[in-house]
Amino acid sequence: MIQFLLDRQLRTEDDLDPNLTVLEYLRERLNKRGTKEGCGSGDCGACTVVLGELAAQPDGTQGLRYRSINACLTFVASLHGKQLITVEDLKHQGRLHSVQQAMVDCHGSQCGFCTPGFVMSLFALQKNCPGAGTPAIHEALGGNLCRCTGYRPIVEAATQACAAPAADAFDAQRASTVAQLQAIAAQGPGELGGSRARCLLPTSVDALAAAYAADPEARLFAGGTDLALEVTQQHRPLRSMIYLGQVPELRQVTVSEHCLNIGAATPLSDCYAVLAEDYPDFGALLHRFASLQVRNQGTLGGNIGNASPIGDAPPLLLAAGASLVLRHGDERRELPLDAFYLDYRVTARRPGEFIETVRVPRPAEGALFRAYKVSKRLDDDISAVCAAFNLTLEQGRVAQLRIAYGGMAAIPKRAVACEAALRGQPWASASVEAACQALAEDFTPLSDLRASSEYRLLVAQNLLRKCLIETLTPDLHTRVAAHV
Repeated sequence: MIQFLLDRQLRTEDDLDPNLTVLEYLRERLNKRGTKEGCGSGDCGACTVVLGELAAQPDGTQGLRYRSINACLTFVASLHGKQLITVEDLKHQGRLHSVQQAMVDCHGSQCGFCTPGFVMSLFALQKNCPGAGTPAIHEALGGNLCRCTGYRPIVEAATQACAAPAADAFDAQRASTVAQLQAIAAQGPGELGGSRARCLLPTSVDALAAAYAADPEARLFAGGTDLALEVTQQHRPLRSMIYLGQVPELRQVTVSEHCLNIGAATPLSDCYAVLAEDYPDFGALLHRFASLQVRNQGTLGGNIGNASPIGDAPPLLLAAGASLVLRHGDERRELPLDAFYLDYRVTARRPGEFIETVRVPRPAEGALFRAYKVSKRLDDDISAVCAAFNLTLEQGRVAQLRIAYGGMAAIPKRAVACEAALRGQPWASASVEAACQALAEDFTPLSDLRASSEYRLLVAQNLLRKCLIETLTPDLHTRVAAHV
């Protein structure tokens, strides 16, 4: 059984197929058709809804945090213990919500198909960032596509809606909503499904370890932004699933003197602050990682564990020297990320073993860390090539370095021949040109719809040259980053 709030109505479900998405649940089970299906893959934002979750406040009390998500990529079990808000829920006592009214006032809708998704993204933005400026507005709307308006009136609507947010029914009922969600949490773990398919929702890492050890064929998910596509686009329903989003230990982020410890089920949007503090380029690249809706669900552990050769986080983590804490039952082991990837979609994870924590070393004093992503679109797109460089110079020579690429091989991997060509050499054009030739020993890239093999290799070499230029001219990197 799972329980959640639909707007402010308590819903109890115990016989749903856990392969059901929130989009299907709303449109087909509840006949709530304001939420639209556009691409069905998390690219267009037409299906955007908002989840309200319990969150600790600065004063130690529990409040609510609102997250925009793609309903087409969200399994219905993920709703347990949360508040689901759709476009139908915003109108109150016959009056449009202020974000809806702003869309009307600014002529932000034409054909209207994308409008509900924009409205929900604006609702979350208004709740989380009152007074939001242009950068926050662009980030919030980056995952919503419109073919009609050209976006200017929608941005104007966002500016109006966030300038002076009017109190609404959600504000008035906030304390009651928190109490209802706390009551659901107090009832313990949920479960959904039956003999044909089931989804467990453990509420502690020990319970997760026991459940996964007992059923190592189960599919783990926290955001499910990649896994859901197996069901919705490849039409391969899952027999057994375990949802990680109720395990608090997997959503913790701690900082020690030498290491960042990030729980594997921490949403990417929650990783930004800690990674950007130590690795500004990592933070900048996270802003280009899919859309805000996907970053609100997708997790760092998931981006590592699905072993995609074009995942954006693994090359950066490889360059940073990250390691993984893997757990099976009561046993833990720490494995360098270098040793995790074995072949295309094959990892060193053993049956019943899961990623518990991602450990990222804090940068050495004076270390230079640069990361670059090349894709057909600047935002919300998959990499053709992703590169990361982590080097320390002593008297103008390369003392330490780690170079990693994604999109260049069957796995994200370090460029060991390139590293060997640079180690101990002057950090200068001649050394870098020799290292660029060594990249051909490290990689024989594939050709696909995103890029040819020749293009990928040339881009990989040019990104190394770019790293040299920017590290020798630090203010250039600052200007470029600010422009992007």
